[in-house]
Amino acid sequence: MIDVPVVLAGAGPVGRAYLDLVAARSRRWRARYGVNVRVSAVRGRRGQAVPEGGSLPHGSWSPLTDLAAVLREHRARVFVQAVPSSAEALPRAAAELHTALEQGVHVATATKTPLLTAWHDLDRAATDAGCAVRISGATGAALPAGDLARSVLRGFDVEAVEGCPNGTATFVLDRLADGIELPEAIAAAQRLGIAEADPTADLSGDDAATKLRLLAGLLWAADVPSMRVSASPITEATAEEARSAAARGRRLRHVAVADSPESVRVDLRAEAATSPLGGLEGPDKAVTFHCGDAGAITVRGGRSSPHGAALALAKDTLATALDPAVGLR
Repeated sequence: MIDVPVVLAGAGPVGRAYLDLVAARSRRWRARYGVNVRVSAVRGRRGQAVPEGGSLPHGSWSPLTDLAAVLREHRARVFVQAVPSSAEALPRAAAELHTALEQGVHVATATKTPLLTAWHDLDRAATDAGCAVRISGATGAALPAGDLARSVLRGFDVEAVEGCPNGTATFVLDRLADGIELPEAIAAAQRLGIAEADPTADLSGDDAATKLRLLAGLLWAADVPSMRVSASPITEATAEEARSAAARGRRLRHVAVADSPESVRVDLRAEAATSPLGGLEGPDKAVTFHCGDAGAITVRGGRSSPHGAALALAKDTLATALDPAVGLR
């Protein structure tokens, strides 16, 4: 039996969903994979706590202490990071990833900003430490596009990757095509838990571009921080374009494309309703890898939700025990 003590950073919706998931499935994972995953400590913005039976008892929080000491105290095997991908959170998030690697602890993260700013530094630190860094939660939540890019498609000589990796954008565009105004479409996505409280990154194309940049890093060792980005945003004026596409039997999609390691673009494109991207429903996502002689390979599904992101983090946690390849690639 492989023991996997976890220190979890993040007690928001994704962190809580991860904690619940481990509590609900750890017995199954022990029986199926021979891996005993257990969350030994949870660190929030200002405090930390030790879970009891998969929950955080009321009043159990104490002030934050040094992360390195916490990792050593709990003999952590994996540091799971589920904190917001915001500029405010970036300094601490980046520092904690490096601290975990310096302590010889594997990393599974859903936080994008440190990956965008310090991709090669993290890869070098992980390689030097002999640790894995897994980022499925940052490349599409439950959609396993990151696994295909990192390892499954090795040797397929992927020429380009494109897709709709942001479920909010797809949901909103379909509501616009139905004649619903943009503010109402956004509110509907938020009520269903699809959209963030601030959907700016989803509608601007920034989130989709970020996910394609990370996939390009996994595929081609692209210099993720320096990749150029261009994006056409979803605005109130997009509603007419969405309705026009629907009248022609097509569906407007926010399609992110990387066909080189240097740049990513996000375009509004009318797709055939029967195509992999046009056929998406609700908040589903899809990514297509163009693999030369092997043809186009598409992965689809992985709805956007805290539970979906938690599933990705759980999958990556198991991977550090069962497939602990070092570094990001």
